[in-house]
Amino acid sequence: MVENRCSVQREGVYHWFSILNSAQRAEFLCGLLDLCVPIELRFLGSCLEDLARKDYHSLRDAEIKANNPADLSNLTNITDDVVRSKLLISLALLNSDNRDAAGVLFRTLTHIDSVINNYGLQLNDGRTGEQFLLLFTMASNHPAFSFHQKQVLRQELTQIQEILQVTCGEQQAGTGALATLSPATSIPTYITAPTLNSSQTGCPCCHKTLHREDGAERVDEGIGSEPMPHMTSLSCKELPVKVHVGKPSKGCNM
Repeated sequence: MVENRCSVQREGVYHWFSILNSAQRAEFLCGLLDLCVPIELRFLGSCLEDLARKDYHSLRDAEIKANNPADLSNLTNITDDVVRSKLLISLALLNSDNRDAAGVLFRTLTHIDSVINNYGLQLNDGRTGEQFLLLFTMASNHPAFSFHQKQVLRQELTQIQEILQVTCGEQQAGTGALATLSPATSIPTYITAPTLNSSQTGCPCCHKTLHREDGAERVDEGIGSEPMPHMTSLSCKELPVKVHVGKPSKGCNM
């Protein structure tokens, strides 16, 4: 029984992890590593080393550039989507003891305030927001950065998360406002004679209107002029009226 329960919980964790974005995955995995004891870390390191060896040759050139401060100094325009992609690759392939390269990346990433304020970078764009979240999540957890650098990068990450939360809140508020207005949208519909007659039952104002129309016809006939078109014949045709979707009819309260 306990084994089945653990299996269900494990499958739930796997499913939950599979729907996370890259930044959330990296943050969660780093948190798990902090909970591991040294022997567990050495074992996991061996497993990771074996998995990483499969792509060693294909990533060799990119790894050399990622650990070269001169190459990293050219990746300063973080408003460019291509530059951000290269920075992500550089952070992934950066050696854990390369302080010089980490310093170059740190100076590039700490310009995020001026970039957002001066260039009006829209973080609410799905891809842009995810890239910045992943950049600062990886940098704030990377061992190549000093403790002080990680603190600054963590503050920048918190600022980006707050901007995204405010933006998402505004979008949800706008969507809610549209959903509130949509039921009150007037659409034309048609009422046939049976519907009109049934709506007149128990409605004194409707009877008064018909009585006035009949009286007007009698006056016209008494004068001897040409008879007016019979108004009640309109009830046999389909009359366009305005109704509000989602609201019940209020009868005569117009």
